[in-house]
Amino acid sequence: MQDEYRTVAAAGVHETEVSRSRFLCALAPAATEQEAQDFIAAVRKEHADANHNCWAYVIGADASVQKASDDGEPGGTAGVPMLQMLLRRDMRYVVAVVTRYFGGVKLGAGGLIRAYGGAVGEALDALGTRTRRRFRLATVTVDHQRAGRLENDLRTTGRDVRAVHYGEAVTIEIALPDADVDAFRSWLADATAGTAGLETGGEAYGDA
Repeated sequence: MQDEYRTVAAAGVHETEVSRSRFLCALAPAATEQEAQDFIAAVRKEHADANHNCWAYVIGADASVQKASDDGEPGGTAGVPMLQMLLRRDMRYVVAVVTRYFGGVKLGAGGLIRAYGGAVGEALDALGTRTRRRFRLATVTVDHQRAGRLENDLRTTGRDVRAVHYGEAVTIEIALPDADVDAFRSWLADATAGTAGLETGGEAYGDA
């Protein structure tokens, strides 16, 4: 699995103009292929009067799903360059739709490739991206007497505390970079005089 990936910071639209044609690039994070397709459908509905609504998306931290459409533009001149731009920027879990309003000047194949790929690149620059890093989920179990101070220490040292549950003992759910698990185990033993338990679980992605 990828240790980290980048995605768009938030959904948004950025407009560029090439030889009087307007290119509106709508970008959005998409956790699943269905989310990406729903976003594409919404943009197509909003811009039903446009000449083309070309799209591309990449789903999966390892880019396992990659799809693109030229939506009537000459084959390979729109969706593929959009997809290539997303991959070149290491973007994942993201969908891009470029809406074109034709301005009367034909761009030719090379011009279209530059325009569609460029629209995505400029939109990524304008809207911003964020890095998501792979973490190991872990559960710390500690007695009530030490729980408050330990939770405080976890937060002040910048640990990613996901949840705290109070029962017979207190369990604190955290996320750790894989490389930090052994060092954290040692720190936890020192911080709680060896009284806390640590169980590691599955993996998740969080903001780096």
